[in-house]
Amino acid sequence: MGNRDILVIGGSAGATAPLKAILSGFPPDLPAAVFIVLHVPARSTGILALVASAAGPLPVHQASEGLKVERGNVYLASPDRHLLLVDGVIRLGHGPRENMARPAIDPLFRSAAAAYGSRVIGLVLSGFLSDGAAGLQAIKRCGGLALVQDPDDAIANEMPRRAMEGTVADLVVPSARLGDVLSDLVRERAGPSVSIPPEVMLEVSIAAGERIDSPRLATFADPAALTCPSCGGVLSKVRVGHPLRFRCQVGHAFTADILANEQEGSIDEALRVALRIIEERAELVQRMAADGRQSGRVAMAEMYDERAQEYRGYAAILRDAVLRLFGYPSRDSD
Repeated sequence: MGNRDILVIGGSAGATAPLKAILSGFPPDLPAAVFIVLHVPARSTGILALVASAAGPLPVHQASEGLKVERGNVYLASPDRHLLLVDGVIRLGHGPRENMARPAIDPLFRSAAAAYGSRVIGLVLSGFLSDGAAGLQAIKRCGGLALVQDPDDAIANEMPRRAMEGTVADLVVPSARLGDVLSDLVRERAGPSVSIPPEVMLEVSIAAGERIDSPRLATFADPAALTCPSCGGVLSKVRVGHPLRFRCQVGHAFTADILANEQEGSIDEALRVALRIIEERAELVQRMAADGRQSGRVAMAEMYDERAQEYRGYAAILRDAVLRLFGYPSRDSD
């Protein structure tokens, strides 16, 4: 099987410092190819210069379609494209966003696992939420090694912690030691090959941009009473593995925490719209009460006054709900 010569790294907020330390510590004869996905804006160009300046003797390449994978080289994901490894070359995936990101970490990890099996070492660095957790588990399922930056050492510890919750990490390493540890691991012999789960292959094809439909989705996920925040389609729960994940029929994918985060914004908007409608209703009924008094319809005016008071009470409840949603103290706590 040779050595563990495929190293895939994913990170987000707080990942640049440990990444620079890792790359600067690699020897010029590193017997492995290195692939990196960082969450960056769609048109960002500065990250390539940052990684190149830290890579020491190793050449750094922006990932491009059909580029051959070679040891001793570092490949950085291109903006707005999934970085995939297929048949010894790089593919740029035009598939849907995963966890609201493209490039996303999970597609790289899955494609490496599918293509290289036990030759893969996956590493999740600092970052928010849980991108990388499902992909790291795919690497383990396909015989590779799973490494995580020590959460206590990370600026943003959510991604490392979520990765450790989703799979049993082979090593949890402080950032200062990651370079040395990886330099040793890539010289070790790979373990025995294992069969690649078909759902891993299918999710790689989705990231590449292949069409997904209900029958294909049903092979690894079951419909759930949830709506995709990206396209409004029906989400299905992925059956196998952790963390809890969902995909829609278009292919958008979310871990549960990221889906909840997106839903929170929709809840806030819905509450604010409802609050505006109720306040407008209270204002209208109050004016109707005033009009009733002016025209001598006292009983009707009193009825409208009661309704206006009732609507303003509902508005106060909604206003407190919006405040609590964002962690502000409600009026009741004053």
